[in-house]
Amino acid sequence: MNSKAEPQSNAETPAENPVESAPLDPVARLILDLLAAGGPGHSLSPDQVAKAFAESRRKKSDPPDVWRRYLNAVRQQALFLARSGRIVILRRGQPQDPQAPIKGLIRLALPEEDKSA
Repeated sequence: MNSKAEPQSNAETPAENPVESAPLDPVARLILDLLAAGGPGHSLSPDQVAKAFAESRRKKSDPPDVWRRYLNAVRQQALFLARSGRIVILRRGQPQDPQAPIKGLIRLALPEEDKSA
């Protein structure tokens, strides 16, 4: 009976734990690293992240705009990180709801928890 109680108590947390315990995608890790390096109040465009990611994987035969291949992955990982509360997606300087469709130009930033403290 005790063995059944443990899976039930763990069944409530899988929605949170896999996100935090699973290894991050390389694009997601790069987003967090670049934002942390920028410091508080720093934001990035998805283009900047895609260009940095492409540069780390560039081959001699790649075209100059190879970074565009990674733009969709950057936007997807940004949504994932925003939905888990690790970053904020800004549009016109205002935080956006990551659950709602986000169109247009966006910027990525760390949450501003330090300023309120």
